[in-house]
Amino acid sequence: MAAPKKGRRPAGGQSRPGRALALILIAMVALTGGMFWSGHTTPRLGIDLAGGTSITLKAKAEPGQESAVNETNMNTAVGIIERRVNGLGVSEAEVQTQGRENIIVNIPKGTNEKQAREQVGTTAQLYFRPVLAVAAAEQPAPDKSATGSPTPTPTASGATAGKGKTDTSPTATATSSPSTQGRAVTEALKAPSPTPTATSSTTPKSTESPKADTPADPATAALQQKFATLNCLDPKQRTAAGDGVKPTDTTVACGQNGAGQWEKYILGPAEVDGKDVDDAKGVFDQQRGMWIVTMDFTSGGAKKFQKITGKLSQQQAPQNQFAIVLDGEVVSAPSVNQTLSASAEISGSFNQQSAQDLGNILSYGALPLTFDTQSVDTVTAALGGEQLQAGLIAGAIGLGLVIIYLVVYYRGLSMIAILSLGVSALLTYVIMALLGPAIGFALNLPAVCGAIVAIGITADSFIVYFERIRDEIREGRTMRPAVERAWPRARRTILVSDFVSFLAAAVLFVVTVGKVQGFAFTLGLTTLLDVVVVFLFTKPVMTLLARTKFFGNGHKLSGLDPKSLGVQPPLRRTRRQPVSAAAGPADTKEA
Repeated sequence: MAAPKKGRRPAGGQSRPGRALALILIAMVALTGGMFWSGHTTPRLGIDLAGGTSITLKAKAEPGQESAVNETNMNTAVGIIERRVNGLGVSEAEVQTQGRENIIVNIPKGTNEKQAREQVGTTAQLYFRPVLAVAAAEQPAPDKSATGSPTPTPTASGATAGKGKTDTSPTATATSSPSTQGRAVTEALKAPSPTPTATSSTTPKSTESPKADTPADPATAALQQKFATLNCLDPKQRTAAGDGVKPTDTTVACGQNGAGQWEKYILGPAEVDGKDVDDAKGVFDQQRGMWIVTMDFTSGGAKKFQKITGKLSQQQAPQNQFAIVLDGEVVSAPSVNQTLSASAEISGSFNQQSAQDLGNILSYGALPLTFDTQSVDTVTAALGGEQLQAGLIAGAIGLGLVIIYLVVYYRGLSMIAILSLGVSALLTYVIMALLGPAIGFALNLPAVCGAIVAIGITADSFIVYFERIRDEIREGRTMRPAVERAWPRARRTILVSDFVSFLAAAVLFVVTVGKVQGFAFTLGLTTLLDVVVVFLFTKPVMTLLARTKFFGNGHKLSGLDPKSLGVQPPLRRTRRQPVSAAAGPADTKEA
């Protein structure tokens, strides 16, 4: 019986290429199917390639706060606006300052472009203010106190006396002069605990004492006049009601009730503001069948909210309500029956879009300044299209040169490299198309440059592997053992090289903004795909082709011809047959 052969290394540790190829094939089919199923068969383009909208905002300082328009607040506003538009899924948006008081916002063309235009300049100043008094928003009547005509007056319950009606019962709340309405506002401002009625109706109208009509201090008198003349049915008055009001001021505001009717409020100083909100989102309340906005407070905000709701829960209506005021308008005024702390909600006439938009705005905070929209311009993609065409031509030329080099130098091996480049290109395209609707990724010119640079990175990985195989053949090994022995050495080099490229892309993505991030993102994505393609496609295909006669026997056109690599046969796998049973050890020694 022949003695067992020693010293021969098995073709060894050879992987199962069929499994790896099946895995990447399944991934390619699944991703491609998902792309066609989603209906987004092309990548979403950035503003430089698809056009969009350019908005110019001008910072407006409040009276006496001109110094607020400074570099710090402008940079803060840029960051908040950028997070808002990206929160809407409008990535690749450009937000930057221009001069001392202008901000330019460039929004790519897309499904959320309209919403982004509406929200970029929204100040989103959020305050929780206690309600002191409330009245229905009626058209204010002319002052006819001289003729005794009655004027609508707010009550503690939020109702108003009927216009032109009188009531002689002890609980009547209508008055017949502005002075009585002024006393109602004064009592609402001063009373620590409201009573069911805002005014005393037991005082005979004909015998009111002069002391009762004594004017209040100038600030209270001004607030009384503002409340009495406020017409919440006029959009301009609703907007102007909160102009110049500080958080510590008592003010008036307008808002809609659950029935969609406008009401006007007297509100106390703010107890909680938007900075105390940790997170907000629009959700659908299944029990009530309506959309609401839920808010979670920070630890400090929870303590403040607990304190104010504890006080309000002990009051009578309407002073047990707190108004949620957004940019000077009451969006909700819920009643408080118990102490709350952890969270709150805003309810009203929301639909899905408005609830989610408000949650998005509140999540990213309020702008430190008020902005006026100076201009809204449409940006065309003509210039970007020309640059894209030039870039694609440059990329095609580069790819062609790479292919020519591979064919001339590696011959048959170039087929494997070209197939691998095709797989990498397909995966890159499909993933970019899917990332558009998924995370709002938009392909811009720098991103195209990143994809072109990735051609060289991917080709470099093939070259490293091919050269390792050639090194093994030069050492006298045949094709199949050379493929397997070259892989561990090439794998380490490929992983280190791709790690450095990915690290550079990650750092560039973190420290830059705007379009440069598109370049970094694409470079990082293609670097990861290079690892996937080399491990799951290039190596398995190389293993399968090494078993064919064309590559396994080192055909002169395979790129692995031992003669062209400077190796003289016989190779290390070849053994001499023993001449006789008495042959010496030298006869069985490897050549």
